Amino acid sequence: MKNAENYNYAFLDEGSKREIRRCILKAVAIPGYQVPFGSRELPIGRGWGTGGIQLTLSLIGSDDTLKVIDQGSDESVNAVNIKKFVRLTTNAQVTSDTRKATLIQSRHRIPEIPLENDQILIFQVPIPEPLRIVEPREEVTKKMHAEKDYAPIWLQLYESIIRYGKVTIPTEYPCTVENRYIMNPSPIPKFDNPKLHMSKCLYLFGAGREKKIYAIPPYTNVISLAFDDFPFERESFKGKKCRLCGSTNTYLDELFDSETGEKFYQCSDTSYCREVRLNAAE
Repeated sequence: MKNAENYNYAFLDEGSKREIRRCILKAVAIPGYQVPFGSRELPIGRGWGTGGIQLTLSLIGSDDTLKVIDQGSDESVNAVNIKKFVRLTTNAQVTSDTRKATLIQSRHRIPEIPLENDQILIFQVPIPEPLRIVEPREEVTKKMHAEKDYAPIWLQLYESIIRYGKVTIPTEYPCTVENRYIMNPSPIPKFDNPKLHMSKCLYLFGAGREKKIYAIPPYTNVISLAFDDFPFERESFKGKKCRLCGSTNTYLDELFDSETGEKFYQCSDTSYCREVRLNAAE
């Protein structure tokens, strides 16, 4: 792509973008419901974030500012190349500042800074179906959703408690949306699950390979599955802190120094970590 003038604005043709926006509207109207859509071909392989990219390309305009994160980082290869692709085919701005972004595309994290109602967070989703682990057949999972038959997934949580004394699901922790659909919140750590509940922003989920779109509108009731005697628990980082900014209330990545073998922790959200350090230096 040497000349952006050879491509339609935001790469996709206008008919494709209209169809995707119609599917987004349906997804917003029925929170947690997986809306099928005609996933388009992109200059990257399916499974590398094509669902999220198609949502971004269908929504972005000249007044938007885009932020892209991969596992919380603005500087990863995936995040950097998506930003290059969007800038090449649009005149939108990009940023690493969460507060300045109107569109945020994410792989596996929700920013630490609470999002506002003029922002949209778009998730790249590999497997949108929360029942896939207990039922591989698509026609059966559709029927289970229609009948609100979620006993197998509750059984999965129960078996985890019996074996390990707690629910051991670290990511893709299932949650109920508006007391109706059980939804897969994408492979975010369960540390981020509470951020979905009654959030001010719009959450959109795009699975390009599976051809599904779903959404959590602002101020939606989202509850992580749990039993009364075994309540939902986030990851605990008690006694640990970020080695760069000293934060103790964020999701921390565990890292190792290959030379010394030393183990240390660092904020997954690089933008938040940078902001804390800048504020401390002033």
